[in-house]
Amino acid sequence: MKICIISYDFWDYDKYIVETLCKRGIDAHHVKISTVTHSNFNERAVNALSKTFLNKNLKTEKRQKYVLDSLEKLGHQDQILVMNPDTFDLSTLKKIRKYTDRLVTYLYDNLERVPVEDKLYLFDKVFSFDYIDVKKHGFEKLTNYIYLPHCSKEIQKPEMDLFYITSYDNRRVSLIKLLAKKLIEQGLKFQIMIIGKKSWKHQLTNIFMTVPKNLFLIFSIKKIPHNDLPKYYKNSKVLLDLMREGQYGLSFRVFEAMSLEKKIITDNEAIKTYDFYNPNNILILNKNISNLDKSFFERPYEKIPEEIYYRYTLDSWVNKVFELDTKN
Repeated sequence: MKICIISYDFWDYDKYIVETLCKRGIDAHHVKISTVTHSNFNERAVNALSKTFLNKNLKTEKRQKYVLDSLEKLGHQDQILVMNPDTFDLSTLKKIRKYTDRLVTYLYDNLERVPVEDKLYLFDKVFSFDYIDVKKHGFEKLTNYIYLPHCSKEIQKPEMDLFYITSYDNRRVSLIKLLAKKLIEQGLKFQIMIIGKKSWKHQLTNIFMTVPKNLFLIFSIKKIPHNDLPKYYKNSKVLLDLMREGQYGLSFRVFEAMSLEKKIITDNEAIKTYDFYNPNNILILNKNISNLDKSFFERPYEKIPEEIYYRYTLDSWVNKVFELDTKN
């Protein structure tokens, strides 16, 4: 069987899908469009002018051509998975469609944030992690997945009580301010990283200048390498996950916590509807964070039953997306 994954893959999650398929003996390939950039200053300058005066993004056109050229080299595929079809214009998706018997998509973003309804008729199946979109549009519900190797809590020696990494977001920063104050009051040791533009650094420094420096690192201009994240996770008892505005599904942070047997604190109330939900392991914050208590950090983690854990593994995920249980 030949399967191709087409995606931007900014955070390097999608490569794990390809690796899992290859381990199953499937001829799998990844067309990663984020690798296509402008090669020099002249190209960047021309593209800037093109966007300004012609409303035409040459980088986008370059990336779509790269996808079609890659498919021409790979040849016909039994299945193609396109992650977030908003990356492509309709004409490109129609051409991609010709290279496969089965075209499916997984929506990492909900339609409220990234509307792509006009393109979805091209796909044989649409998967979504957002329960609102699933209910409204009849998509197939599918969460994100566990991609990290399972690591028992018994072999970890965390020094922090809580760790959080996020991109800059006004809503999240407001919650972090409340959270940091509560954590300090309870004598908890935490580390929070906010990844953002240099222009935000002064603002963030002022917001958090009263927090003791030995408790956390607050700001980074550079993106933390994806492969470095597990070491930060393992060094903490609890991971924090705050929703962005308009988010209703579960982020990858939840599944990273599951794989490393970490407790999680979140403001996503939908998490209590999932079969792995355990109030001993998962704390759902109320609006003023008054329910954050040190006892949550002190109680031991309770392991998730194996049969439930497997449902969220990448192995189970690829079975569902590519219907491998019936085809292999």
